[in-house]
Amino acid sequence: MIQFEKVSKIYPPSGVALKDVSFKITQGEFVSLIGKSGAGKSTLLELFLREEFPSEGRVLFQGEDIHQIKDSLLPDFRRKVGAVFQDYKLLQNKSAYENVAYVMEVMGANEEDIVRDVSEVLEIVGLLDRAHHYPAQLSGGEKQRVAIARALIHRPDVIIADEPTGNLDPYHTRDIIGLLVKINELGTTIILATHNKEVINRLGKRVLTLEGGALMRDEERGKFMI
Repeated sequence: MIQFEKVSKIYPPSGVALKDVSFKITQGEFVSLIGKSGAGKSTLLELFLREEFPSEGRVLFQGEDIHQIKDSLLPDFRRKVGAVFQDYKLLQNKSAYENVAYVMEVMGANEEDIVRDVSEVLEIVGLLDRAHHYPAQLSGGEKQRVAIARALIHRPDVIIADEPTGNLDPYHTRDIIGLLVKINELGTTIILATHNKEVINRLGKRVLTLEGGALMRDEERGKFMI
């Protein structure tokens, strides 16, 4: 489903962010990406999200080089990928419902579909009773659930979660990771970038470890070893 083929990324004059990275992720996997600050995690995710272009190598998604996709077809690619970030990126003047509905509005969905799908997704993330609350009225964990609902609304094949629990306490961290596991069990591929040792060790799932821009370990049931 996802394949990095000898991918390197160089940022002159600062140096190499990624060097000769290769791996495959199959449909339905839950993969964690770990490494110290500057190890290349953010660069790797930016390459997959097509926010950056590789200096060498290819990044494939469902057999297609994503950096060769025509700009006119980019919306089709982006609908297949959902992204969740540490800082939520919610619209402060919109309720939880409106934050999620906005994605569908931009996609041109009709009102009937929006009402049905937004309610369904908010129920999946356990926020249907908070649908009309604004971000300022929600806890950190609830904000992240809204962000996950927004990433889910277009039924993506894969969700990128970049440090999604970085601002959360241990209780809400377990809550959000449990939700990502639930979504994965429904068939969505999850790529989780995190510094949280406890999360990685509790998950017991595949772990990719980056060091100095290189992929140092790829373990089927990895542990936090850095």
